[in-house]
Amino acid sequence: MNVQEQAIAKIRQLPEPLLQEVDDFIDFLLMKNYLEGREIVESDFSDYLKNLEDYEESLARGEIK
Repeated sequence: MNVQEQAIAKIRQLPEPLLQEVDDFIDFLLMKNYLEGREIVESDFSDYLKNLEDYEESLARGEIK
């Protein structure tokens, strides 16, 4: 049994009132994962811009031909 199957089996054992809490927690994890993915993309882009600026400055100083 894989982790997903184990988690589903445990969820099925929960009483109805706890299911909303589990659902809310899953939403939280999904949003957290989404935001972390965006932060990585944004940080990669900011690194790219910084590297581009450094390159342009070196080009302007004549360090790169």
